[in-house]
Formats: sequence, structure tokens, C-alpha cells
Amino acid sequence: MTTNHLLEIKDQGQSIWMDNLARDLIQSGELKRLIEEQGIRGLTSNPAIFEKAIIGNAMYDADIEAGVRAGKPLQEIYESLIFDDIRNACDIFRAVYDESGGLDGYVSIEVPPTIANDTQKTIEEARRYYREIGRENVMIKIPGTAEGLPAVEQVISEGINVNVTLLFSVDSYIETAWAYIRGLEKRVATGGDISKLASVASFFLSRIDIKVDEAIDNQLKAGVDRLEKEAKLRAVKGKVAIANAKIAYQEYKKIIQTDRWKALTEKGANVQRLLWASTGTKNPDYSDVMYVDGLVGPDTVNTLPPSTIDACVDHCDVASRIETDVDHAYTLIENLKDPDINIDLDQVMTELLHEGLDKFVQPFHSLMQALEEKINLLSPV
Repeated sequence: MTTNHLLEIKDQGQSIWMDNLARDLIQSGELKRLIEEQGIRGLTSNPAIFEKAIIGNAMYDADIEAGVRAGKPLQEIYESLIFDDIRNACDIFRAVYDESGGLDGYVSIEVPPTIANDTQKTIEEARRYYREIGRENVMIKIPGTAEGLPAVEQVISEGINVNVTLLFSVDSYIETAWAYIRGLEKRVATGGDISKLASVASFFLSRIDIKVDEAIDNQLKAGVDRLEKEAKLRAVKGKVAIANAKIAYQEYKKIIQTDRWKALTEKGANVQRLLWASTGTKNPDYSDVMYVDGLVGPDTVNTLPPSTIDACVDHCDVASRIETDVDHAYTLIENLKDPDINIDLDQVMTELLHEGLDKFVQPFHSLMQALEEKINLLSPV
């Protein structure tokens, strides 16, 4: 019998979720198989995933055509497609949700990325998505922008599960954790039950290394006059994202030791777990499971694209590493300020957030345009 390394990860207190959703996954039984055989404990989606799923996939045509015949507008047709997929995925994960006591079994869906900088619209759409999907184990994804976090606080206070996405900096994670806490406190103050509320903070990884590595490679290509400087630059390549995540986990540990958090646990609060996102390795020189092996640890989630799930089943080297070499992680991040390296991590994180929003807005527009074209083709003359 070969070892399923994904199940070993579960034994370390980390849940593996899948970063993918399409109707054929649901209808073929593949999603059910992944839950039963590979130990997948939840699922995340985003506009780029829905674009890939729907465009060019005839499986959605009958529903699109039915929407056209019913005279539904474009937005309503789009939502009917994705809401159906999310509901069906929630139903498939319901057994995991029940068995885990509401720890896992969640399916995430993002509010429209075009409203990421509008607090009130984000609140309204999160409420509507939660209400219309109508499943206890749905999580509404809200970007962790300055405008998004007040929305997180509000919808948590209303009893809506939230996946806070597009977190890159440790500071943004800390702000997210406190937004969750304030939301819970508001709910408690109005007599609401917080024992069934869940949230994750989606902390992105590979995009950080891509951007930092690019800055390092540009310096190396321009020419380095000292071997010591070259060594310093090469020493941080491919290392920043995991170091950054380990520091975020240390902040998580500090937060759950505060009096405010302990008061909420007495009311039944569940921790907001850090979720490692963007975990597919983009650089072929690096291990294809580096963002899995390096960050296994308790009270965390890792959401993996299908290719990384397959790679991990095959050759993950599982051990709890979230708290190994933590001092080195702090040193590595501090070393970015060294004049020989000179990488402004705050600026990198700000750029990544803007780019991350754009990476969701573009496929959303592309999907809506493709749907509109398909609707026009199917519409009676």
C-alpha cells in the first residue's frame, strides 16, 4: 500500500482544501472521490476558476439556454450557474462539515471582484450570496483590502462565514484577525450565537516569491560587483513567502492568547485559521510541493490546485514545520532591508494586492463577455 501523504497532513492538524471547482467535477463523482480517498476537507473558488470552468464547456449550455428563454439578464444567468455549482459542492461536503463539527467542509465563493473597494456593496453582496445559496457550509470570500475588512467585521457580526482573501503582508493578516474578533464581539453583544461561525484568513505564498525573485534576478543580471552581495541575494531567493507565513503564524499564536480572544472562546468562538493560498509552485527550479511541506502545522488550512494535490499524494515529505527555523524567518525578512539586497517588502505587498485584485477582475470580465456572446447566440432572433 502506498502512503497517502495528504492523510498524514491531516494527522498534523492541517486541513487540505482544493482550489478548484467545475460542474464536471461534481457530476462525474470526482469531487466525492477526492473527499473519500484523498482526504480533501473543503474547497475554494474564485472568478479565474469559474472562467476556466464555464468558458468553452458545453456542460453549462442547457442552463444558459434556459436562462435566455426565461428572459433573465446576464448577471442573473451567471449567478444561477455558479450558485448551482456552489450549492451542489456544499451538499457533497456536508458530511465533512457535520463530521468535523463545522471545522471543515466549507465551499468558498467570492463576491464580485469589481466591488472590492466598496465596503457597503461588499456587505450587501455577501448577505445576498449567503442568503441565496442557502447552505450553512458556504463561506463568502471578501478581499482583505482597507474597504473589505469593515465588511468582514459586519458580515461576521451577522453570522456569515467569511474567507478573507488576498492577504500578503503580516500586518494585513493581523488586521484581518482583529476584524474577525470585532465581528464576533458585536454578535455576542446582540445576543447572537458565535459557536457555528467559521472564518479563514487566506495568506498568499507563491506570488510573493515570484515578485521578490524577479527583483533579485534583475539585480543579478545588472551585474554584482562583490561575491558577498551575490551570495546575500541568492540566499533569499525562493525563501521569502514561507518565512513571511511562519511569522504570520507567530502572530496568530499571540492573538489567541489575548484576553479578548479568550473571552470569545468562552462563548464558543472558533479560531480563524490561517489558510495557505497560491500554493502551486511556479518556478520549475523549486520543489512542486515546497508550499505544502514547508508549512504543515496545527490549526491551519492549505488549499491546493489539482496538480499540487497529485504531486503531494505522490511525494510530500510530511512533518510539522510551521514552527521550525522561526528565528531564521525573522532574520531573512529583516535582511531584505540590507543595502546589498534592498527589497522593500511593504511595497512588494502593496503591488501584489493590486495585482491580485486585477487577476480576479480580468477573468470576471472575460467570463461575462464570453457568457454574453453565448447568450446572443442562443437568443431567438
